[in-house]
Formats: sequence, C-alpha cells, structure tokens
Amino acid sequence: MKILDELYYTKSHEWIKFLDDETALIGISDHAQEQLGDIVFVNLTDVDTSLSLGDTIGDIESVKAVSDVYSPLAGTILKINETLFDQPELINQDAYDAWFIELGNITDKSNLLTAKEYEALIQSEEH
Repeated sequence: MKILDELYYTKSHEWIKFLDDETALIGISDHAQEQLGDIVFVNLTDVDTSLSLGDTIGDIESVKAVSDVYSPLAGTILKINETLFDQPELINQDAYDAWFIELGNITDKSNLLTAKEYEALIQSEEH
C-alpha cells in the first residue's frame, strides 16, 4: 500500500491534491482500490455541479461491490476524468494518477487528514 506525503486524505479513503488554494484533484487512495479489487466501472457527477462536504461525486463498481465516492471538500466540479469511463482499470494500476474530479472554488477543508494521520487510521482499521 502506497501513501503519498504530499497529499491529504479522508476517513472514507479519498485523496486530495491541491493545485492551488481553491483548486484540487480528488481520487481514491491506493488502500481503497486494494480493498475494492478489480474496478470495472466508474460513474462521475457532472461538471459545474456544486458540492457540499460529504456529497457523492460518483460511484465505483468493482468485481466485489459498488461503492460511493464522497467529496472531501465543498466546491464546484471544474473537470471530470472521462478517461476512467473507458479505462477504469487505471485506478488499480495507479490510484494516485487516476484522479476523478477537479474541484474549484473550495471553501471547506476541515475534514482532511495528513499522510501520517491517514496511515494511522488504516493501521487502526486493520487491527
């Protein structure tokens, strides 16, 4: 399992990479894709959708289950990664390269974990 120090994380296993103070890419963590297994389908919310903290940004279907992906921030969807519609397996190949959405106009950043805090969360879940 890979955790990148320069990213932020959530308790629901999303990662956040800030491009600037008000813009970020969001995806799911390496730990999340490992738990899901082979990902076969991705559905994402439309561009220009305003999200509140905890809103669903889409869902992921794997051979094991269907899981919602939640917005770790409040903001507006600027872009979606349409490549994932045709190649959902990219998430399994490199979860940190396979971003789901680019979120802009970010206002609420309160629920984020550092890499060290996220690592501790995963270790506590596994014991």
